Amino acid sequence: MNTKQKILLESLRLFSQRGYDAVSVEQIAAAVGIKAPSLYKHYKSKQEIFDAIFEETARRYEDFTDTISVHVTDSEQDVIVFENITADDLVQKVKSLIEYSLHDEYVSRFRRMMTIEQFRSPELSELYSRRYVNQIHDYHSGLFTKMIAAGVLADEDPVILAMMYDAPILVMLGECDRHPDKEKECLQTLEAHVRLFYKTFSLK
Repeated sequence: MNTKQKILLESLRLFSQRGYDAVSVEQIAAAVGIKAPSLYKHYKSKQEIFDAIFEETARRYEDFTDTISVHVTDSEQDVIVFENITADDLVQKVKSLIEYSLHDEYVSRFRRMMTIEQFRSPELSELYSRRYVNQIHDYHSGLFTKMIAAGVLADEDPVILAMMYDAPILVMLGECDRHPDKEKECLQTLEAHVRLFYKTFSLK
């Protein structure tokens, strides 16, 4: 790992533990094992470090979701996958996504940092809402709209369906963040939720 990568990793670790505002550049440099002037050779400011962390987290998440045919920024790509999906395959996708979100170092720490900062910074609160609520909801609303049109999902309001589908997943993800020892239990609850949703609304 080079110095630039280590700066991002240590910054994210500190941000996820203390919050963005509570961490200084000097503290980041100390965690990396360098002096602050040396850190500035790699990043001009703490904001630039945050921006680099955001980009790296997004890249990692998108690289993973591509492997399971989930493209949160474009539901059009995934319609053909979900039109023909079985309950077992849907459960596996959800479990894979949750397990990745919990255990990938960047993704899990970034989410924890944003959970803290949403109550401190209006800008980061807005970013949190866009990334962890609105983007996911818009993806499923769009996906469900297309599946209803294709006749494979019950003809209900896709916005409401997305809310019903997403809410338990977000709740269980937060529960695992707060209580890692409950991960197995949360995954079982999520499986039950996904299977019930599929049984209730799938027309296949």
